[in-house]
Amino acid sequence: MPGEYYHIYNRGNSKQKIFLSKKDYERFMALLYCANTTESFNFFNLQKRDSVFSGNIETPLVGIGAYGLMPNHFHILINPLSEEGLSKFMQKLSTAYSMYFNEKYKRTGSLFEGKFKAQHMKDDKQLKYNFSYIHLNPVKLIDSKWKENGLKNLKDTLKYLHSYLYSSFLDYVGKDRPEKVILRPSDFPKYFSSKKGWETEIIEWLNYEN
Repeated sequence: MPGEYYHIYNRGNSKQKIFLSKKDYERFMALLYCANTTESFNFFNLQKRDSVFSGNIETPLVGIGAYGLMPNHFHILINPLSEEGLSKFMQKLSTAYSMYFNEKYKRTGSLFEGKFKAQHMKDDKQLKYNFSYIHLNPVKLIDSKWKENGLKNLKDTLKYLHSYLYSSFLDYVGKDRPEKVILRPSDFPKYFSSKKGWETEIIEWLNYEN
């Protein structure tokens, strides 16, 4: 529903990896931007990273507040901008990426584990938490048990997050990159008014989970 917020996620069929290379991550991120429109889009333009994000999306289907890509799954925080915006966007995104992946790796069949899952954000507290939850997911790649056993090294963890290219974390810390246009901050509450406020929030959650 328009004006509501949803945590969208899905994973590879049988938990298989859905990103096998840097190019795969980049293609999915390009689709997060290019597929977010009521209009059709040209797949040819996805070959050049910078040009993909230089166009203007005039009729977006959803607002994207955050995203995080992991080897076998993805997370996206979404605000639908029309009655069927969410379902149309996810259909375009999933279909386009599946076609790309299957063709590239010469495979057939379903790439994802059924239809995407959508968790409705019930209140402001849950919505704000999901910004941190999605962006902290990559920490599992360097320490899979950090939530259960505690964080080993805060400095190294933050350094890793600042180097991870496949989430919107870098956009919230102010890195100037083409992918920043994927996000539509105006479609979400302004929880983080500055880079410092964002980093403070992340550090608090890293310490809280310990």
